[in-house]
Amino acid sequence: MVTLMLIVGAIIVCGVVYALVKGADARITLIGSGILMAAIGGVPMAALDAFAKSMTNSGLIQAVCSVMGFALAVRFTECDKHLINAMASVISRVRFFLIPGVVICTYLVNIALPSAAGTAAAAGAIFIPLLMAAGVGPALAAAAVKCGTYGSMLNPGLAHNPFVAKIAGVDVMDVIGFHYKANLASLLVATICITIIAHVLKEDKGHVPEHLQVDANFKVNYLYALMPVVPIVILLLGSTKLVPILKMGVPQAMIIGALLTLVVTRTKPKALCDAFFEGMGKAYGSIIGIIISAGVFVAGLTSIGLVKWFIDAMLNNPAIVKICAAFGPFLLGLLTGSGDAATFAFNEAITPYAPDFGMSQVQMGSMATLGGTLGRTMSPIAGATIICAGIAGVNPMEITKRNAIPMLCALTVGMLILLF
Repeated sequence: MVTLMLIVGAIIVCGVVYALVKGADARITLIGSGILMAAIGGVPMAALDAFAKSMTNSGLIQAVCSVMGFALAVRFTECDKHLINAMASVISRVRFFLIPGVVICTYLVNIALPSAAGTAAAAGAIFIPLLMAAGVGPALAAAAVKCGTYGSMLNPGLAHNPFVAKIAGVDVMDVIGFHYKANLASLLVATICITIIAHVLKEDKGHVPEHLQVDANFKVNYLYALMPVVPIVILLLGSTKLVPILKMGVPQAMIIGALLTLVVTRTKPKALCDAFFEGMGKAYGSIIGIIISAGVFVAGLTSIGLVKWFIDAMLNNPAIVKICAAFGPFLLGLLTGSGDAATFAFNEAITPYAPDFGMSQVQMGSMATLGGTLGRTMSPIAGATIICAGIAGVNPMEITKRNAIPMLCALTVGMLILLF
């Protein structure tokens, strides 16, 4: 009976992937499949409970809605046009480095802001429109930002780093000191790959966005042009201990940015307020809506037993433990949109016994962490992917299509360095 349920679950997952690739509505597909799997698993309410729980995911809702509110306020005041036109001359000189630059800058932002979703929202609101205005296709622009959302591995505050450090009995910086070379090498490979993909697909130039276009006769107000980057500057400065007064959450930074934009542009307060809240509403409907749907899908996977089977299969095969450490968390991160479950399970159950397999605990723990992180970075249902897709106005699956090769190459290079 259990085997039959797993087979049915696998068939449903394949059907979901096929439907998403074919461009089916992500919300309907994910919710429908999640409810179906939960019903087959004998706990139909699990999917509906997940729906209700995801509706009030405070961290994501606060970040996403406030960022999109600020983005619409910036668009209303046309500060985004001033930024794009101010950057036009620079872009024309360094076009070849534009996509790599966005990947690396997003990665650096994610080191300071260890939340992938928060980074996607804050950095994506600036970098995606900037790339699109420079002629980069929307899906590629979103993929470039998403490609850089695993810099959090170099942040001591990422939960997996202190977890591995505790298992190994070392300092958290010793863990980061061990895996940072593999992490940076994987970033370099991913950056090169996505740049090549952009060129091969001819998506690195030629796109003409409806709203953001460079106008040779546009008179740039450089104070206006600074407004879109104010929140991210605040967040980055606040993440350091140099300016402790600026340490705050994403929503607070977005509100401050909106208030400064109001003062600088002298826009009518009611008009800017309407634009801000309109953006928040659109964010909930288009972005949070898909995140809620993804939560239902994951609940279905759990209910039918696929997640437990995958983790058990990974933990109960010590003969292939090195492969499991690398690819197990990666595959589960890809499937569920979060590498945390598999990574924590693997590190808790297997990593303490790493010396029995000829590896150090830090080495094995780092492999599992990098694998889960890269799997999540490639996943079409990860919160950060959905946020980037919402900003660019594309299907999340289009981002995964473009990030697949970069993430697989990054995984291969990173694991080879960690192993040898």
